[in-house]
Amino acid sequence: MGLVKNIFLIGPMGAGKSTIGRQVASLLRLEFTDSDREIQGRTGVDIPTIFDFEGEEGFRKREKAAIEDLTNGEGQVLATGGGAVLDPDNRRNLSSRGVVIYLTCSPQQQYERTMRDKNRPLLQTEDPLAKLEALMEERDPLYQSIADFVVSTENRSAQVVAKEIVRKLEEC
Repeated sequence: MGLVKNIFLIGPMGAGKSTIGRQVASLLRLEFTDSDREIQGRTGVDIPTIFDFEGEEGFRKREKAAIEDLTNGEGQVLATGGGAVLDPDNRRNLSSRGVVIYLTCSPQQQYERTMRDKNRPLLQTEDPLAKLEALMEERDPLYQSIADFVVSTENRSAQVVAKEIVRKLEEC
């Protein structure tokens, strides 16, 4: 894996970026960071509270600042929020400062993994599955555009996916 400075995990909510990211970091003895957790640490409040007070636009500004800072580090695995790819600067920073791995799974799988999670403001809607489908349709081309690898997490354990990612990185 020699020259890889950073590993950035992108993909939709519920794809397993944080869980898998922790395992990849552990396997490679790297630091793990979650951009949503970083934003919460900086603001002292949870993501739904930021959405309540500042809307999605306010949250995206905070996310952009966090990703700008976090991608400047080295020797880390970073799990990004599902919408991080919406900002062109985020896409540029992610793709130019590390290896980008797109974790993908179906909207149905995302729904099963997130349906009880109240910390997902975009899913506080009448039809969360339809929202997940719409988000995937909008964001998949953006994920694809910066991904060095695409790895499916559909019906797969975090451990199996983490080992596959490490194997792919070793082949670089």
